[in-house]
Amino acid sequence: MKKDIILAGVGGQGILSIAASIGFAAVQAGLFLKQAEVHGMSQRGGDVMSHLRLSDSEIASDLIAFGKADMIISVEPMEALRYLNYLSDDGWIITNTRPFINIPNYPDIELLKSEFKNVPNVVAFDADEEARIIKSPKSMNMIVLGAASPYLDIDFETLKKGVSILFKSKGEAIINSNIAALERGREISLLKEKV
Repeated sequence: MKKDIILAGVGGQGILSIAASIGFAAVQAGLFLKQAEVHGMSQRGGDVMSHLRLSDSEIASDLIAFGKADMIISVEPMEALRYLNYLSDDGWIITNTRPFINIPNYPDIELLKSEFKNVPNVVAFDADEEARIIKSPKSMNMIVLGAASPYLDIDFETLKKGVSILFKSKGEAIINSNIAALERGREISLLKEKV
């Protein structure tokens, strides 16, 4: 098993929580992992990108080569497209379609969404709206992670355990709301597969 993942978004949207949840789950599953330095976190609202590599055997490098990523997990649509050159031909993009407009010349959102039609494997949806629907607006990132879960090759129960470990210090209510968000994202992804 080997998964090379690009994590992308904007500072403050929860990329570190996604990375930590996957990391805790990978350790629980006995996998090796390497994560490259997260870039862009020094400023809230700045672009964020990280390489996350998982494998059942040792990993030599923490960097993913262009065209070799199995997945881009993004909480912002422009940021998903920014790193498209890393995605392999059969790789997956899992992304939120709600823009985080932090620059004056942000591209037209409909034009951005149309770019996803050029990628064969995409799960793109408004994760912010889904978080609002389940009355957990701060869990948009966990909804995106849940949508990515069918393609991670990590048992879903193990991923839920990773989320529980991450939020353990926050209490049972926070753990439960994040698990519910994870489950909602997985449900969205599995429904999109059937369409």
